[in-house]
Amino acid sequence: MPDHSPAYRRVLLKLSGEALMGEGEFGIDPETMRGFAGEIRDAVAMGVQVGLVIGGGNLFRGVSLSAGGMKRASADYMGMLATVMNSLAMQDALEQMAVPTEVMSALGIHPVCEEFDRRRAIRHLEQGRVVIFAAGTGNPFFTTDSAASLRAIEIEAQLMLKATKVDGVYSADPVKDPGAERYDRLSYDEVIERKLNVMDATAVILCRDHDLPMRVFNIFNEGDFLRLIRGEDVGTLVQKEKKNDQ
Repeated sequence: MPDHSPAYRRVLLKLSGEALMGEGEFGIDPETMRGFAGEIRDAVAMGVQVGLVIGGGNLFRGVSLSAGGMKRASADYMGMLATVMNSLAMQDALEQMAVPTEVMSALGIHPVCEEFDRRRAIRHLEQGRVVIFAAGTGNPFFTTDSAASLRAIEIEAQLMLKATKVDGVYSADPVKDPGAERYDRLSYDEVIERKLNVMDATAVILCRDHDLPMRVFNIFNEGDFLRLIRGEDVGTLVQKEKKNDQ
């Protein structure tokens, strides 16, 4: 019989806001969100502690307003609030599935959610709650990718899962370039040197310097998230280069 036990005790899942749109062009598709929540529920049922960071691009893109003349700091704070809205929506979806969930925000919004505290976040995880980290790092000029790397390191996650719309990391956009090469394994230095579009450079360097492995996978391939949790070789593994690597 196949082994269905988890390979990881604690993981952090980075989910883009755009993924929540499903086939739509804006906002949140309830069916898509329920699908993601269901896979997270199943991971928790396996005994895995799950942290989650969700972007805000389905509701607001601060970079666009900044390019249009708005002060970058103001635009970024508005983007942080969009991630809070997505986090609350996911919390509701999970709690409707009887999954205890806490939203912890890097910005103080006390009537809505807890303020982030590392030790309290770890206690929530140890008690079986999903913890959704909202509002990025709480600082402008940092992406939610950087926030995901930072929170994963802070909660001592064993693996970061970067959810995308493609089945791994490619040498170029596979939608635009059918000849793009797909990588099974990469080091963080290779990601930086080849300028591969995995995460922003700050996020990549954080993972590299703290030896945090990452899997890039297609969140829309049903079951891939749980296969990764079980330790199956899905997507692209990005990790710090080992001295004995060939």
